Amino acid sequence: MKREEGSGLDLGQGPGRLLVWLYGVFTVAAASRSVVQMLMDFGRAPLAYVLSAAAAVVYAFITYSLVRGGPAARRAALVCCAAELAGVLTVGTWTLLEPSAFPDATVWSDYGMGYLFIPVILPVTAMVWLRRAAR
Repeated sequence: MKREEGSGLDLGQGPGRLLVWLYGVFTVAAASRSVVQMLMDFGRAPLAYVLSAAAAVVYAFITYSLVRGGPAARRAALVCCAAELAGVLTVGTWTLLEPSAFPDATVWSDYGMGYLFIPVILPVTAMVWLRRAAR
């Protein structure tokens, strides 16, 4: 990946490369999970399945932004990471307060406990990296 003039560090190098990989894995995991669940038994937990699909879209956009690089992509990734964190915190809290609303788990249920809490750690880590990489 090429570094644009005045755009800070290349987002695909060092820790940025790990972030791209993790977001790519989570894109595939969330998309696969939601597609299978929607096809197999959508009526069982439509809210959970739609939220997992939404998470996949967010992960895909962040992956794309990190790969693309540059100031505009960095800003877009920061906004999406903040939205992702808000989603994880909202859904995580909702699943704890009203578990009956989620007969099946989402990627963000219980703050991502089913995924070793990576869904709540990843956006924070990404935002820190994006801010440092901009310098």
